[in-house]
Amino acid sequence: MQTVVMPKMGDTMEEGKILAWRKKVGDPVARGDSLAEIETDKVNIEAESFAEGVLRKILVPEGESAAVGAPIALVGAPDEALPDDGTVSPSAQPAQAPAQPGEPVPTAVGAAYQPAQERAGANGASSAIPAPTTETAGRLFISPIARRIAQEHHLDIARISGTGPSGRIIKDDVEALLAGQQAPTVAPTIPPIAPPVAPTPTQPTVPAAPAPATPAAAEGEEVEAVPLSAMRKTIARRLQQSMQTAPHFYLTISIDTTKLAELRATINEYAEALPEPVKVSMNDLIVKGVALALARMPQVNVSFDGERLLFKKRINVGIAVALEQGLIVPVIRDADRRGALDLARESRRLVEAARGGTLKPEEFQGGTFTVSNLGMFEIESFTAVINSPESAILAVGAIQPTPVVVEGQVVVRDRMKVTLSVDHRALDGATGARFLQELKRLLESPMGLLV
Repeated sequence: MQTVVMPKMGDTMEEGKILAWRKKVGDPVARGDSLAEIETDKVNIEAESFAEGVLRKILVPEGESAAVGAPIALVGAPDEALPDDGTVSPSAQPAQAPAQPGEPVPTAVGAAYQPAQERAGANGASSAIPAPTTETAGRLFISPIARRIAQEHHLDIARISGTGPSGRIIKDDVEALLAGQQAPTVAPTIPPIAPPVAPTPTQPTVPAAPAPATPAAAEGEEVEAVPLSAMRKTIARRLQQSMQTAPHFYLTISIDTTKLAELRATINEYAEALPEPVKVSMNDLIVKGVALALARMPQVNVSFDGERLLFKKRINVGIAVALEQGLIVPVIRDADRRGALDLARESRRLVEAARGGTLKPEEFQGGTFTVSNLGMFEIESFTAVINSPESAILAVGAIQPTPVVVEGQVVVRDRMKVTLSVDHRALDGATGARFLQELKRLLESPMGLLV
């Protein structure tokens, strides 16, 4: 009997949600067959089978989630007996609470499984979070998330009652205890310095003022709770991690785009006569300028891993794309080596794939620098959060007619503000400033983008 596990379809993927099973129990399965449609933190993708035989059992039904590496199905011979090792489908035990999203299904395999995201930190460093274990007496299961929360609050996991399948301790059990729904499980280890003293008549006890009610809890106010999508969960976690771990600083410069707009018009006029016409956008030319600036200043094309600076040999520029469900950053590989038309075609292809939910994992991984453009929304300037493990991100504002002084005369020129967010662990202010100066020079004398 072969166990099919939740595949890891991206560096940031921690769990996947089964949207639809392409095979039913009893259907033959060959290697390469599409088994299920899975929602990840980035895209929806078809999971292929690496097993061969007959689909004997579905462990994670449609609509349920499972951690990366957790068992989701069993494939074997038609007459092969199903293992009697506690492997159960969440729907097969209605008397027990279903597995929570992100909690692996408790099986003999899953009990010893430690998800990749808990084995390694943000930069691949070893994590201090131990793997979930089973106790021989009573066979106690605890999920990685529940164990981490319990350790952070110094709770005795041996005294927590599990409500998950097979008595598994899940996140809700730990949070219920912390909310006071169960008795405290760990006694104080530090004795009080002195016994409490009763207040004297001359020193009456003043009751504490009640905590102000939050807006969400205001009487009569209605609140709709909308569960986070896998993508939104990942965005929240990664951006919080970036702001907490990377000391950001920001540099802003104003760039004259008059000549850049003229160059774009010339390129597009030429491109209209091609067998496969393509429109070059201002953002395409900005990405090209960024790529050439990175090639000339490789010290910006780095990552910080805690002990070393990792200089990237390729220049892969990510372009932030806003979707209804969140933000995704497809990557234009070797952007410095692409011509303007080739870069524009690749950008259009990636944006369309992102909006259609058909991006492949390799198309949004491996970026070394990101460009985020909100100019189309008339945003004059903004600061962006660094897309870890990169060390910088460029925020591009709107192009606006601006009065400036040229050769002693006040004239109106098209200008835009760009802001570089920099990880101070990897780069210093002077390095970031020189990078912006080089980008400004390239975009204000844009013929260099075509050479």
